[in-house]
Formats: sequence, C-alpha cells, structure tokens
Amino acid sequence: MSANGKDLTVDADLKVVEGKIPFKGYETWYQRVGESEPGKAPLLTFHGGPGCKHNYLKSLDGVALYGREVIYYDQLGCGNSPTPYLPDLWGYDLWLEEIDVLRDALGLDEVHILGQSWGGMLAMLYATKQPRPKGVKSMTIASSPADISAWLSEANRLIEWLPPEMAKALKEGDATGNIDTPEYKAASDEYYRRHVCNLDPMPEWVRTSLDEPGPPYEVMQGHSEFVVTGKMRDYNVVDKLPSVTIPTLVTSGLMDENTPLLAKQVYDLIPGAEWEMFMGTHCCHAEVPEEYNKRVEEFFEKHDAD
Repeated sequence: MSANGKDLTVDADLKVVEGKIPFKGYETWYQRVGESEPGKAPLLTFHGGPGCKHNYLKSLDGVALYGREVIYYDQLGCGNSPTPYLPDLWGYDLWLEEIDVLRDALGLDEVHILGQSWGGMLAMLYATKQPRPKGVKSMTIASSPADISAWLSEANRLIEWLPPEMAKALKEGDATGNIDTPEYKAASDEYYRRHVCNLDPMPEWVRTSLDEPGPPYEVMQGHSEFVVTGKMRDYNVVDKLPSVTIPTLVTSGLMDENTPLLAKQVYDLIPGAEWEMFMGTHCCHAEVPEEYNKRVEEFFEKHDAD
C-alpha cells in the first residue's frame, strides 16, 4: 500500500464490501475491507469530527494486508449516512447506540476498535458505558483527549506559538464569531499545517474529511476548532477511565494538536495502557502509515486470544 501526499493505493486483491444498515429511520453506511484470517478479530474504526466522514482513515486499509478485516462507517448525519438537520438527535447517546446496532448487524461479536480524535472520545465513552460492551478485544485511542477543557487549554497554548499576528487573528475571530476573514483563514491553515496534518499537498482522501465536516460538527463542537460551544463542551471521562478493563493502546503525534500532555493523561488513567508517539501531527496515521499500521497490528495480535 502507498499512502502519501498525492494518492492512496491499496492492494487491488483486497475484498471490499459496502452496504447500509437501517437506523433511527435513516441508514448507516459501512465498508468492509479485506478478510480476517482464522484467529484474527476484525478492526472497527470510529472516525473523528464530530461530523467528518471516514475517508481520512483509509490509510488503515494497510492493516487489512496483515490478514485482518477493517471496517469503516460514517456516523449518522455524516458522509454517506446523511440525514436532515437533527440537532436534537445528534449526540453521545445516538452514536453509542449506533455502534451496537452496527456490531449486531455485521456479526461483530469479537472486535478490536480504533477511534481517532472525536472517534477516540466516542470509544472511551463506549468502553465505560453500562452495561460494558462485550467482545471488545482491544481499544486504540488515536489522538483523543479525556477532557475537552484540557484540549482547549492546549489549543490556546499552541496558538501562542504562531506568529503574533496569526495568534491575534484566531483569538479575535473566535471572540467575535467572524471567522471568514483572510487573516483568520491564513492563521487556521498554519495551525492545521503544524498540528493537524502536515502532508503537502494534502491528499484528497484526507482533505474531503477535514475541509468538509457535516452539520453535526457545529452542533457538537461549534464554529471553530479552538472554541467548543456545542454539546461536546461538557465532555470529561477522567473519572471513568480508571475502570476501563479493555486492553488499550494510545497513539499520538509529536506535533499533534492532541499534545503529549493530553495523550499521557489517557495513558496514565487507563490501567495497563500502552502509548506510542509517532513523528507527525493529529493525522500521524496518514503521515507515517506503514509505521502506524505495523504498530497497531502488533497490538491487535497481542490481544486476539484474550
């Protein structure tokens, strides 16, 4: 598999199956890539946003080359799972229920899960819900915070490292809500280049997720990456993580907007967790795909027999 700033090429021999599952009067789209060899549980991925679509995770197709099925889906209201504007429905409970509906429909009795950014936040909620989900062999938390207030604190710290005029533009834009100025866009682009994705040029399969989040983003997050005014403003699982019994791998990038401080908090709170930091940003899975896929596959293999 080749994944770089220009293209994403996956072995043409991999089996790919797509479909839709009825959910809440709408449909959840999914895609299954590859087939699992005996003894290998499939990998179910949770994309970020909230409101993005699965595309930017497609470098994880490389895990399928190890003989493990990889499953993507677009959360209801996102990407290939469109709905009308449903601000009252979109939220934690909806997308947690969707995971179980998807698992039941696809026969995922035993599974590894990997959530990136918001997807990892969703995975942590899933791992700590009652009753506890059964059959989850392992959990990978990829660049996700345990506390949204800590995330915002770190974002503001990273903003201070931008050139002063860019830091000023971001702060003024977020304070006034006027984020459509050339100055705000230039500053946001530089922040993204430093801390979100440093692939240059940014490949289309990443750009379509990061540049075009769906309506759930504003409902859950707000109008920008640096201020949370939506439903996610209360996200905090710090007190719940010490009770997690699912084997957990934390992954992050050295220059990640989910800074080492945030990744270490998750690592410290989950008993027995492992942590791997890659040379990259928030999208290190796409920036160093071969290294990333090898590390997560080793972790899956370690826990297949659990």
